[in-house]
Amino acid sequence: MAACVPRNIEYNKDLTGIMSEEEAEKMIESVGIRERRTCDDTTCASDLCYAAAKKLIDDNGIDPQSIDMLLFMSQSADYRCPATACILQHRLGLSKECAAMDLSLACSGYVYSLSCAMAYASLPGINRVLLLDGETFSKLVNPRDKVNVPLYGDAGTATLVEKGDFDESVFILNTDGSGEDAVKIPAGMRNPVTSQSCEEKERENGNWRNDLQVYMDGMEVFNFAIRVVPKGVRNILSATSTAIDDIDYLVFHQSNRFMTDFFTKKLKFDPEKVPYCIGRFGNTSSASVPLTIVSELQGKLNDCKNVVMCGFGAGLSWGTANIHFKDCKISDIVEY
Repeated sequence: MAACVPRNIEYNKDLTGIMSEEEAEKMIESVGIRERRTCDDTTCASDLCYAAAKKLIDDNGIDPQSIDMLLFMSQSADYRCPATACILQHRLGLSKECAAMDLSLACSGYVYSLSCAMAYASLPGINRVLLLDGETFSKLVNPRDKVNVPLYGDAGTATLVEKGDFDESVFILNTDGSGEDAVKIPAGMRNPVTSQSCEEKERENGNWRNDLQVYMDGMEVFNFAIRVVPKGVRNILSATSTAIDDIDYLVFHQSNRFMTDFFTKKLKFDPEKVPYCIGRFGNTSSASVPLTIVSELQGKLNDCKNVVMCGFGAGLSWGTANIHFKDCKISDIVEY
């Protein structure tokens, strides 16, 4: 596994242009995000994933021609067409016999896409699947939206899944599309983009955005997560006959420190085994779970039998997995 973050650091204490100093301090204390990494206008999620993939390939002596499949998970693709996975296949020098495919999901995306990578790696003729998961969600936020500006950072990650003698990993994937409006970018194919879509308007509680920028109903998402995440962890433990004390690490999507601390308490789980990177990198959407593993668990995953991951967010969608790690090599984070 490997990860890449932008060099540029933004500090939430400096957001006094859109909120008071007292509001900024309260937000930092409750949400837990002190700083975020954000891309410049010319950098895409694919650039961050490319850098992470190069680091993984170089550190582990991987022959790019030996990779049989490339998956790119993101809601920040380079273009509507073609698929960014195809661009990355060529850029990384992978074989023309390599299958390449884009996947699109928000904060539950890594758990979902890892299940796809493992499913493909279990098929005959596919030995190595390179999963690239990256987001540049900071570009989808209006700079005057005080709900979303303090949250989102950018990152790219790379995970290589290989066929081999490994214990079973188990996934439970869930969806509730009735909550589609909780996190949404309104303009697109259903609501075609017009000149009016680009007009910034004052919205709820003095926030500003246009219809090409992300909206989030924070309370609805909070209530959704409180309802499904602890239950999801219990369900994966039941499905794998695992006691909660036997979990090596519990890796949550990095959305809100107050909320994930609540999950930990509700599950009566050891907080020392819940890694966080949200304070340094913010909410990096689907990339947050692998970024947390790379930044916080380097050198700690050898022969970990129960690493539980949980991603949750827009869709509404959530996924939980119990992953067995064996000789997992994690590279140092690189900057782009």
